[in-house]
Amino acid sequence: MNHPRNAPQNNHYDVIIIGAGASGLYCALTAGRRGRRVLVLDHANKAGKKILMSGGGRCNFTNYFVEPEHFIGSNPHFCKSSLSRYPSWEFIGMVEQHKIPYHEREHGQLFCDDSAQDILTMLLDECAAVGVQVKLNTHIESVQVSDNNENTRFQLITSKQLSKKEKQERKESNHQTKLPQTGYRCESLVVATGGLSIPTLGASGFGYELAQQFGHTLITTDASLVPFTFTDKTGELIRSLAGISLPVIASNERISFKLPLLFTHRGLSGPAMLQLSNYWHIGETISINLLPDSDVTALLLAHKKSHPKQLIRTVLADYTDGALPKKLLAALQTHLWEDIKDTELANIKDERLIELGATLNGWQLKPSGTEGYRTAEVTRGGIKTDEVSSKTMQSNYQDGLYFIGEVLDVTGWLGGYNFQWAWASGFVCGEVV
Repeated sequence: MNHPRNAPQNNHYDVIIIGAGASGLYCALTAGRRGRRVLVLDHANKAGKKILMSGGGRCNFTNYFVEPEHFIGSNPHFCKSSLSRYPSWEFIGMVEQHKIPYHEREHGQLFCDDSAQDILTMLLDECAAVGVQVKLNTHIESVQVSDNNENTRFQLITSKQLSKKEKQERKESNHQTKLPQTGYRCESLVVATGGLSIPTLGASGFGYELAQQFGHTLITTDASLVPFTFTDKTGELIRSLAGISLPVIASNERISFKLPLLFTHRGLSGPAMLQLSNYWHIGETISINLLPDSDVTALLLAHKKSHPKQLIRTVLADYTDGALPKKLLAALQTHLWEDIKDTELANIKDERLIELGATLNGWQLKPSGTEGYRTAEVTRGGIKTDEVSSKTMQSNYQDGLYFIGEVLDVTGWLGGYNFQWAWASGFVCGEVV
């Protein structure tokens, strides 16, 4: 249903949302349904770019099992209100209403059968149905507060965001003319600019800068849900195993995940590493149990008694149900027990077998870093949530200013949780702006 009062007057809107991503679009359609005049501004040339690339192009749009413990931040309680008021089945209902086919994968993750484009099209159609306007290629020059007028609390000055080609053409023609600017006014301003992850999709720190303009504090930001990188001989070993995947238990002092690990040409990836990266800080050691279903020490010591002439590699190949791929087993042998690879168990000291078992059940590695924002799925850290209302997402320092989605210090696990946070925070904000 179209709302006639959604038509703007002299570039004046009830609500302006900066950011045409998941949280911004969901906030827009929620506010639009209430009859609010809504404008969404984005500097990119296309809405929802991160939605389109998520889940390998299939968009892991939510999860059946969403709990506050699936999120991290300096205030772990902040996300509870939004998540309880907008549970995942609400979004699933919209997906089903739009007849988008989807399927469940392990751990309750929900993906589109066809394409992430289905989710983006649904959001844009819902926005269009309630008169929301989406304006792309728009650079925000400034945001100012108007004096003593609640209906026009904010004034925004924008200019056209030039493409690389347009910038080059202007440079070659020595075109110095300033781009024409457009002014907008609004009662409520929503910052839904996302984080710093994947800059090739247009990620920037604009939302953080705007928050600081209004006195907000930033919790240090880091690339998260991101693969680890390694240098030295460990890095060489890992690179030689690129393409191998196996289930492991990855852990540190704070948390543990039993998920697949993937060796790559750049380091360690796969769900186990991405999840652990949420809880990792530079300089820390991680532990990888390469045989989570076997007590390797007990296995080696038992076989030393029952099959004293066996070799270590034979035990690990034959008595762990092939859990270690052959190439990985060979590489680990070279790395960990090259000096005794052809020595029978009977001639190996118990202490050495105990040490080897402990290593295979808890391989201690110190990443040199991560692949960074270039491949990170999310940004950890952001606007301090103690300075924002958990019920409305409004700034504690400026009436009418709201923050939603990834720009806040709320980071979800891998598995659809960050999208659910986007929908939930967008919903509770859209209900009040």
